[in-house]
Amino acid sequence: MKFTASRVPGAWIIDITPIHDDRGLFAMTWLPAAFRERGIEPALAQCNLAFNHRRGTLRGMHFQAPPSAQAKIVRCTRGALLDVVIDLRPDSPAYCQWDAVELTADNRRMLYMPEGIAHGYLTLSDDTEAYYHASTPWAPAAESGVRWNDPAFGIEWPSEPAIISPKDASWPDYPRRPGGR
Repeated sequence: MKFTASRVPGAWIIDITPIHDDRGLFAMTWLPAAFRERGIEPALAQCNLAFNHRRGTLRGMHFQAPPSAQAKIVRCTRGALLDVVIDLRPDSPAYCQWDAVELTADNRRMLYMPEGIAHGYLTLSDDTEAYYHASTPWAPAAESGVRWNDPAFGIEWPSEPAIISPKDASWPDYPRRPGGR
């Protein structure tokens, strides 16, 4: 596995190292020791699957508030999506900054994000499926989010969403700290 640091501290783009033969390929996707080498505690409490019928579907930007904060690893198992993370950790040097990576079934890339990060994605093709691991179980009372187009973050999406849930479209403006972006 190859780990590339994201612009958001603690978030990692993870590429597999496939071994090819006449049957196809084999690759490791979960090596706890490799995660620990980078300061990532590889806790796994829940696995999730999200299927999206149409290109332009936006899910996010979600996070779980403490004490139920979640670290996540996301992979696209069908289709393509633009996965976006926003640093919401007030003490982080990247506070209110974002990064994005294209995850596709073909590139088999994954994105790890630590606790304190808002996460969402925009599908780039029809029939897109995302599979992700979470470090803690989902807690409805801790569910929160920020709006995908909040000017506090200035995310550069490739297009306007065609489909977005009313909840995701109506998160309030994020309260920026003085001097923040």
